[in-house]
Amino acid sequence: MPSKFVHTRRVEFNETDMAGIVHFANFYRYMEEAEHAFFRSLNLSIMERDEEGAIVGWPRVSCSANYKAPAFFEDVLEIELVIERRGVKSLSWAITVRRGETLICTGRMKTVCCRFAKGEAMVSVEIPPQYDALEEAPRDADG
Repeated sequence: MPSKFVHTRRVEFNETDMAGIVHFANFYRYMEEAEHAFFRSLNLSIMERDEEGAIVGWPRVSCSANYKAPAFFEDVLEIELVIERRGVKSLSWAITVRRGETLICTGRMKTVCCRFAKGEAMVSVEIPPQYDALEEAPRDADG
């Protein structure tokens, strides 16, 4: 399993303002898009059904971004995703967005593994065995 994952994408016109600069909120979409691509690269999904038919998913607990330079329409961006910490129930990601050698944005995202059963409240759960492909990430006991 890779210790880091890089997802490449081209900035679309609808992600920019009238000056062709990427709107700040789109960087959160890029982070999530890279996360989904990472899971798919391991033949996993961020949303799967368990043996009882409930959905196991990864809602966000926190997310932040620090902007270093603008990104523009048709830029090719590399979104690097690294698992900074793996808890019993959570994953903490460090994200870097670059255009070539130019650092565009750094970010952090924390997700918690949760179970969503019809008619029941969402509840955090231990990361299921099918996600053992994430095992290389450092593990902490407090989740």
